[in-house]
Amino acid sequence: MVATQPIKLSDVDATFLPPTLTGPIFEKSVEQSAIMSLARRVPLSMSATTAVPVPLDVPTADWVDQAGRKPLGTGGVDIKTMSGKKIAVLIPVAMEVVQSNAAGLWTQLQRDLPTAFARAFDRAAIHGRTMKGATGPFPDHLAETTKSVTIGTTTQANGGIWGDLVTGMREVSNDDWDYTGTVLDHRMKPSLLGATDTTGRPIFVDTTQPGTGAALAGTLVGEPVAYSRSVSGKLRRQSGTIDTGLRGVGGDWSQTAYGVGMDITVRISREATYIDEDGGVHSAFQENLVLLLAEAYYGFVLGDVEAFVKYLAAGGSS
Repeated sequence: MVATQPIKLSDVDATFLPPTLTGPIFEKSVEQSAIMSLARRVPLSMSATTAVPVPLDVPTADWVDQAGRKPLGTGGVDIKTMSGKKIAVLIPVAMEVVQSNAAGLWTQLQRDLPTAFARAFDRAAIHGRTMKGATGPFPDHLAETTKSVTIGTTTQANGGIWGDLVTGMREVSNDDWDYTGTVLDHRMKPSLLGATDTTGRPIFVDTTQPGTGAALAGTLVGEPVAYSRSVSGKLRRQSGTIDTGLRGVGGDWSQTAYGVGMDITVRISREATYIDEDGGVHSAFQENLVLLLAEAYYGFVLGDVEAFVKYLAAGGSS
């Protein structure tokens, strides 16, 4: 939690902010990532790449006679290589703000940085893109699956949006994968809550957990559901992002794994220069600014992309 003692600028003269301030930022970034809430976490080495075993099947055991030849397991394990990729953000803050309300600034950082990092991770894992639209850091991403269902395809008499979700689940199951969870765009919430059967009764019950701040928000078609604004690709007040038409991804999350290399680090400087989005060069010393540079390392691997199905809005192209 935030340090209980008042925080002054003189308290943060060191290059790195103390773990009491950065620790909660790191933990909340994991909680707020929809992908991390469903994928399994594995160790991530920062000195070298890490070979992460992703199971493709359960080894087959069989009966054997006493002293008989033992059956060879037929299950396979695909080895995926995970390496740490850096997420970073540079934040210029007026010196007057830091001096007059440093504690409030750190509280704001602990609220905003987890969201920023979680969105960047989810966007890369789902769409294979950076926040500015460039090719993402991970070799595979979820939207590459060829399985897709368009939301609104199933008539109300046949289940409506519930039928659409079950159709996606069926595609995954018929391909011999387990359907273990769904990641949805936030705009799917009113669609789900407004869905009714032919008599007007709601199909879904609100299973969200208000106040937790976590992406994981209950269950859907009997499996965990998590929400992320990175699913559609369009982020509020984020220039350069567009709505891809993707509204959800569901499937076998044992085929995904993520790692975190270290806690988030936040460095400060009152002398450095930085370049803005338009190419302008700014001096923190000359313009009386404090520069905050937050960095963290994450990794992500995907076994078989066909273990997933994507849900598209009508006319969606993802």
